[in-house]
Amino acid sequence: MRVIIVGGGKLGYFATKTLMQRGMDVKLIERNHDRCEHIANLLDVPVICSDGTTVESLSKAGADKADVLLAVTGTDQDNIVACELGKHRFNIKKVIARANNPKNIDIMKMLGADIVVCSTKLITDLIEMEVDTSGFRMLLTLNNGESEIIELVVPKNWRYSGHKLSELGLPRNCIIVSLTRNGRLEIPRGDTVLLPGDRLIVFLEKESQKAIEKIFH
Repeated sequence: MRVIIVGGGKLGYFATKTLMQRGMDVKLIERNHDRCEHIANLLDVPVICSDGTTVESLSKAGADKADVLLAVTGTDQDNIVACELGKHRFNIKKVIARANNPKNIDIMKMLGADIVVCSTKLITDLIEMEVDTSGFRMLLTLNNGESEIIELVVPKNWRYSGHKLSELGLPRNCIIVSLTRNGRLEIPRGDTVLLPGDRLIVFLEKESQKAIEKIFH
């Protein structure tokens, strides 16, 4: 697989190193000359000392034959431009971007990024789940935070205690994957009756989180 990485900071360096170790053909574009020399001395990788937001630099890196483009500079504007060129000028199949500001996630997707990674958003989402939602625990985020797998415990004095799962009015994009009761794991069905203390593993889309909180409080 042929990969172009735009940005030679810590993230770009470790991404380059990791992908090389996995046998991928990696080329790195970085505009800072000292950083280029440093990376070239540490890794046996082609380093192009240039601006990764230009057609010329991407062409020199072989963007017309690349399978993946990673835009991971410390500047969202540069990542946006690199993504747009990679997707629309060079038709790169998979374009991945780093977003330093969560507000830029949507525009990155609109302009060409297939996947946007934003550590700030992931951390704040995790804090929000752990701190603000009593009884809920985030286990995993998927699809760049748009989907979640959470664990929740049915609370005491729950108003739906004794009701069947099918009677709760769960959102369509929500699935209760498993139920643990008294140490025994069960796969819930529509006629499964939920009781206080039941521990549930739930897959849901981000937009359904508020509805689930309302049902289980």
